[in-house]
Amino acid sequence: MSSIPATLNIGIVAHVDAGKTSLTERLLFDAGAVGRLGSVDAGDTRTDCGRIERERGITVRTAVASLRAGPVQVNLIDTPGHTDFVAEVERALSVLDGAVLVLSAVEGVQAHTRVLMRVLREAGLPVALFVNKTDRRGARPDGVLADVRRLLSPDAVALNRVCGAGTPGARTLPLDRDDPAVATGIAEALAAHDEALLARLVDGLPAPTGAELDGLLAARVSEGLVYPVLFGSAITGEGAPELVRALTALFPLNTPGPADTDQEPRGTVFAIERSASGEKTGYVRLRSGRLADRDHVVLHRDSCGESDDRATAHRGRLTRLEVVGAESDRGRVLTAGHIGRVRGLPGLRVGDRFGPPPAGGPGPRFARPSLEALARPQDGRDGPRLHTALVALAEQDPLISVRTVPGEGVSVLLYGEVQKEVVAATLADDFGVRAVFDRSTIVHVERPNGVGEAVETVGSQPPDGFAATVGLRVEPGEEGSGVTFRREVELGALLPSFDRAVAETVHETLAQGLYGWQVTDCVVTLVRSGFVAPVSTARDFRCLTPMVLMRALHRAGTRVMEPVHAFELEVPADALSAVLAALGAAGGHVHASRPGRDVWSLTGELPARAVHGFRSALPGLTRGEGLLVSRHARVRPVAGRPPRRARTDGNPLNRQEYLIHLGRSGPGGRTPPGR
Repeated sequence: MSSIPATLNIGIVAHVDAGKTSLTERLLFDAGAVGRLGSVDAGDTRTDCGRIERERGITVRTAVASLRAGPVQVNLIDTPGHTDFVAEVERALSVLDGAVLVLSAVEGVQAHTRVLMRVLREAGLPVALFVNKTDRRGARPDGVLADVRRLLSPDAVALNRVCGAGTPGARTLPLDRDDPAVATGIAEALAAHDEALLARLVDGLPAPTGAELDGLLAARVSEGLVYPVLFGSAITGEGAPELVRALTALFPLNTPGPADTDQEPRGTVFAIERSASGEKTGYVRLRSGRLADRDHVVLHRDSCGESDDRATAHRGRLTRLEVVGAESDRGRVLTAGHIGRVRGLPGLRVGDRFGPPPAGGPGPRFARPSLEALARPQDGRDGPRLHTALVALAEQDPLISVRTVPGEGVSVLLYGEVQKEVVAATLADDFGVRAVFDRSTIVHVERPNGVGEAVETVGSQPPDGFAATVGLRVEPGEEGSGVTFRREVELGALLPSFDRAVAETVHETLAQGLYGWQVTDCVVTLVRSGFVAPVSTARDFRCLTPMVLMRALHRAGTRVMEPVHAFELEVPADALSAVLAALGAAGGHVHASRPGRDVWSLTGELPARAVHGFRSALPGLTRGEGLLVSRHARVRPVAGRPPRRARTDGNPLNRQEYLIHLGRSGPGGRTPPGR
C-alpha cells in the first residue's frame, strides 16, 4: 500500500461573480486533475454539475474536487456565493483547514465579501485572499489591496504584484522576500503579532531573511492572524501557481499518524448528493480514526433549537466508500484528515456525525431560515410526489424543514427569494414535479403565557377512547431553551415504549401551537400516566398525547413572537443621517454607535421582516459603501393582532374532533377501534 499523503481541505468562498468557480477549475486543470479547462459561461465546469448551476452561473450546492500539489493532496470545497445559501457555506466551515476568499480586481471588496471575511475570522481559519480578474478592463490591484487593508483586515500581506493590470496581457510576478524593501514591509506587518520581531525592528536591526520570513509568515497565517494576498486571473492562469505554493507552504497540513487511525472514527457529513435512482452519497470529513467498506457505523444527529433529549443515534453499514482524490489501492479506507464519499445509509442527512459528539457538546447550530413559503403542485395529482421531493431536499439542507398543510400544499422554510427559485427549478429538473410557490412570509414562534394542565384517564374516556392515562403540564421555559420534557411520575410507571411515545409526540405536537406556529421556550411535564395491561399500546399514547397537550396549552395561552435580528452596520459619515432615518422607518433601534475617521459603526436591532428591504436600500443610501451584517438574535411579542399560520384555528381539539382528525390523517390513517 502506498503511503498516505498529507492533506489540505480548502474552502473556496466569494461574493457572487468574483470568479471562485473559475478559479477552482483553473487549479484543477493546472494540476492535471481535469483534462480540459471548463467555463462558467459555457456551463461545463467540474464543480457546478447541476443544470441550474450551469444555466444560472452560480453555485448552489457545496462541491468537492481534488488535486495534487507535490506531496500534498489538496481537496477544494467550492461553496455558494449568494447570500441565500450562506448556511451551506457555514456548514462547510466545520470541515475546512483553511479558505481562499476570492475578490474581483474590478469590483473589489463587496458587501458579502466583508460578511464572509468576518465569518472566516470568527471561525479562526487561516485565510488567503486571491484578487481575481487582473486582466479585465478596470482592474485596480493597488486600490483593491488598499481596500482589503481598510475594510477586511490591516494584516493583509501581498505576496506578488501585477504588471499590465487591466489588459489581456496582465502578468503576475512574485515578490522577492530577500529584497530588503519587501522583507521590511512583510516584517512590519508580522511585527504586530510578534513582540520579538517588533523589538528587532525598533532596535534598527536588519529585517529577517527570506527563509526566516517564510517561517514567521507560516506561523502567523496558520494562527489566522495574518492574511496573504495574491493577485491573478483564473481565466489566464496568472497567479494560480503562486496561490497553490502559498497554500501548501503557509497553511497547516494534515499528516495523520498511527495514533489517529487507532482512535474511534469521528467525522461530519457536510454535503449529500442523490443519484437519478435516489441513492444517497454523503461527503464526510474524518477527524480521527478510520472508516472502510462494509463497516458498521453509529450516526448521531442533533435537532436544531431543541433540548438535548432530542439528539438521536442510528446505526447503519457502509456499502461503498470512496476517498476523494485517492489512488485505487487505498481508495476504500478513509483516514483522519481526508474526505470520503459514503453510500448505503438511506437515512443520512447533512449534519450527521460519525462517532460520539465532540468534547464540549454538540457542534454549531445555525440560525434557522426566517421565511416560509407554501408550495402547491401545478398538477393536483402530484401532491404526494411534491412532498416526497421536498423531504429529499430537506435531507440535503435540514434547515429548510418541510411540513404538510392539509388541503393547501407543503410549507418550506427558506433564506431568500433566490433560494426559492432554485428549489422550484430543482423540483422540476430532478424530480419532475412542477410547483408554484406562494409569497414568502416571516416565520413566527409561540411561547406559553402561563401554566396550563390537562389530564385524560382510562376511566374517564368513552368506549371510543384510548387505553391510556396522560396528564401534562405546560409552562414557560428559559429564553432560548427550546422544548424541555420532564417527568413527575414515578420512574418505571410506564413501559419504556409508552414513555418514549409520549416524549416524542410532545415534540411533534408542539410544531404547531394555538396560532399554528412552533411552540418554543417551554417546559412540558408528564404529571400523570397509566395503562391497562395487556390492552394498551404505544399508539394509544401517541394518539392521546396531542389532545391532552393542546388542551393544556390552551389553558396556558400563548403569545406569538416575531424574530428580531441584531445588526452591525458600517456607513460613510456623510450618509449617516439618511441611514438612521431609513432604520427608524424600518422599526430598527440603534443601541451603540462609534465614529471613525470616515465611517460610523452602528449596532442595534431590526425586525426580521424589515431586514431584506433595508439591505436592498442600503447601497443606494451609501453609494454602495454600506455594510450590514445581521443574525437572528431573539424574538419579541408581536404588536397588535397575532398572525396565524395556515390551517390553524387556534382552538384546542376536543376528543370528538381529534378522532375525526385521526380518521382522516392520523397514524395509520384509521380511526382507532373502540375499547
